[in-house]
Amino acid sequence: MTGSSVGTGAWIRRFHPAPEAPVRLVCFPHAGGSASFYFPVSQAMSPGADVLCVQYPGRQDRRDEPCIATVTELADAVVEELLPWADRPLALFGHSMGASLAFEVALRLEERGVVPRALFASGRRAPSRFREGNVHLADDDTLVEELKKLSGTDSELLDDPEILRMILPAVRNDYRAAETYRFTGQRRLSCPVVVLVGDEDPQVAREEADAWRRHTDGAFKVQWFSGGHFFLTSHVAAVMAEISEHLSPEPAAGFR
Repeated sequence: MTGSSVGTGAWIRRFHPAPEAPVRLVCFPHAGGSASFYFPVSQAMSPGADVLCVQYPGRQDRRDEPCIATVTELADAVVEELLPWADRPLALFGHSMGASLAFEVALRLEERGVVPRALFASGRRAPSRFREGNVHLADDDTLVEELKKLSGTDSELLDDPEILRMILPAVRNDYRAAETYRFTGQRRLSCPVVVLVGDEDPQVAREEADAWRRHTDGAFKVQWFSGGHFFLTSHVAAVMAEISEHLSPEPAAGFR
């Protein structure tokens, strides 16, 4: 069965199908995020890449489904959904919590004999660099303030009580998953890892970004951008260019 004939189901959104593309780019949202966050990425990358955007349970059209509480459980579920699409190379892109999830999915894919073209880890410290976090235990007002501080959600939406009622359960669940995630294994990837970071991101220090190097035996690069945690919304063209460079069959410059 070829990937172009696979139904997307509940987990995958394929906004701009590119069945003839030589590579598939799988995008993993941040905590509280949804597949639609990557609509501009899908639009920009098509038809050069077939973009698959992961939709977690508990949000948007999956709002009535229970959230999955841990990154590792999410990874177990997602990898089964991606295997039918592995008839051509897969590259993985994740932002924030999505980067941790993409890493865990990459490990599982490699265990199944599917080596990703590359892992793009955006706005997230290395899996081995754990920080204590308890935002998921805070009251709703504190959780909303955290979202506003990171600028991951339109502030006007966060002032709408009905919107908050719909999104906060998923946001709180994802913060719990992200803040309790610990990588304690010894497994390393064999695929290249490209780390994308905002130079004013309070969530990722330089050493924490560089520490991703210890998680792959493949090529490695850290690329810094101006901005905070959601730097990529201000640098869509540059981020897309960086991804496209590393999806090329030819070795990309700047790896070490």
